Amino acid sequence: MMAFLDKTSDCHVPHRSCVHIFTMSKYKVAHIREQGVDLIIVPLGSSFGLKSESDQKSFILALERCAHSAGLAGTVVPVWLTGSSRQWICPPNWNPFFQGLEWDMVLDNLNHELTCG
Repeated sequence: MMAFLDKTSDCHVPHRSCVHIFTMSKYKVAHIREQGVDLIIVPLGSSFGLKSESDQKSFILALERCAHSAGLAGTVVPVWLTGSSRQWICPPNWNPFFQGLEWDMVLDNLNHELTCG
């Protein structure tokens, strides 16, 4: 992970300048086409499941923008393990597909690396 510093005076604290840290993260993804639909499956650590729903949605949107700017089309679907159980966030009509998707199948299909920041 790489960090970039951005100094700005607009940080909502009067008479102070702030330093914001922007991190560049790399994600290995499985970009697949299933039933005519492009999916960008992103395996993540279990801590993703502990984030608030708002933070999870923000992450998904940011990763989708990153993927699209890298030329990957499709819906970003984060997947993670909680113990031995798989978790994911996807459109409801895709739940049956992800229920049958084994963790090893996700890892075996990693075919792109995204650098996002």
